[in-house]
Amino acid sequence: MLSLEVMPPLMFGGLVVFLLIGFPVAFSLAAVGLFFGFLSIELGFFTMAYLGNLPLRVFGIMSNELLLAIPFFTLMGAILERCGLAEDLLEGTGQLFGKVPGGLAYAVILVGAVLGAITGTVAASVIAMGMISLPIMIRYGYDMRIATGVIAASGTITQVIPPSLVLIVLGDQLGKSVGDMYAGAIGPSILQVLLFIGFIAAVSIFQPHRVPPLPDEALGPRGWPLIWRVVKGMVPCVVLIFLVLGTIFLGLATPTEAGAMGAVGAVVLAAINRRLTWTLINQAMQNTMRLTAMVIFILVGSTVFSLVFQGVDGGLWIEHLLSHLPGGQAGFLIFVNIFIFFLAFFLDFFEIVFIVVPLLVPAAAKLDIDLVWFGVLLCVNMQTSFMHPPFGFALFYLRGIAPKTVRSRDIYWGAIPWVGLQLILVAIVIFWPQSVTYWLDKGTGVDPNTVKIEIPNSDIPDNDAPITFP
Repeated sequence: MLSLEVMPPLMFGGLVVFLLIGFPVAFSLAAVGLFFGFLSIELGFFTMAYLGNLPLRVFGIMSNELLLAIPFFTLMGAILERCGLAEDLLEGTGQLFGKVPGGLAYAVILVGAVLGAITGTVAASVIAMGMISLPIMIRYGYDMRIATGVIAASGTITQVIPPSLVLIVLGDQLGKSVGDMYAGAIGPSILQVLLFIGFIAAVSIFQPHRVPPLPDEALGPRGWPLIWRVVKGMVPCVVLIFLVLGTIFLGLATPTEAGAMGAVGAVVLAAINRRLTWTLINQAMQNTMRLTAMVIFILVGSTVFSLVFQGVDGGLWIEHLLSHLPGGQAGFLIFVNIFIFFLAFFLDFFEIVFIVVPLLVPAAAKLDIDLVWFGVLLCVNMQTSFMHPPFGFALFYLRGIAPKTVRSRDIYWGAIPWVGLQLILVAIVIFWPQSVTYWLDKGTGVDPNTVKIEIPNSDIPDNDAPITFP
């Protein structure tokens, strides 16, 4: 006879087996959850009425307005990917830095950050920058590993920089506002760009032959015409970034409303660039539909799994397992980050967020870890999943659009230094929490998660309990 204590590890092990076999994640989650759910009913661990909560949970997912931000931001990124904005930005910025050793790499990093702030999708950034800048880097003698590495890594900045889709779903799973998640990610985003720029600066100083400047014949007219070209490409981006992020930070719009405005802004920019066609809209909507359907299916499957997992006291099992690690908070954070790092070799970031994060939250809360900081830390760690050889999606995107002369070996070896830089950022966020919390506390001067007010009111039950404002 199976006991309640062995059900959580059996469920978790069953899920791992399904994933290793290669079944789709969404259906694996649902199948394991339903199997152990009916088994638990037969064994008397809970009743059929408990599983009756499942339709209510699924309805809660479908009626969650926050999740509407995902199709809006995806549609915005899909339109901007095809409207010529990336080409204008890269060509102008590349010319601006072209005379400097490593100038093209600097341009790719800066444009990657800007594209990340207006598209929210890694695929759009990597494909756009790879198609435009990689042939130029190859033509003018860039080291192949530096060229491919900087393009793939700059595309992954999108994971951390708002309006990242990862931050939206993390905020939903952590029970924190997306605005707080975006504010907390500002510091790590800036640090990541500086780390990448610092790496290219070091290469240009110690190995300048790997990142040569552009020759004079490759440079266009300098002076005001070039500055105007860069400004003309940058201003629409800045306006769109303010439209999306500024309205969220100022409290004028919810993330869903800001995403809708961003999608409209992307359509307007495409029209201004004379790229707005029915074909573009159709392709963008198809991409949006595919990604949104994938996210919802995974979320529904994870809901089935988590409901049954909690019913067999799986949350207590995970909490006991993780909260009793040696080293307290530090031991927990080290274990979780190593676990997420290796899990990212095999799972997509959406899968990690929906499967693993809900299991980690109770232990993190019990150890008094700020959940916004914890979410941003996990986001920084999960972005390495796009750069892991040989399964990183950014490397797959780059391989798909790179010329045949570019060897896969160079793409994989070129990614390793950038994975190292991303892990350095993980360490910085762990040992310098103010890189996240500074932007949260800036508005009020206090951490909103620590405000507790006693309200003596005999009409309120349990009036001795402090009220915590999220």
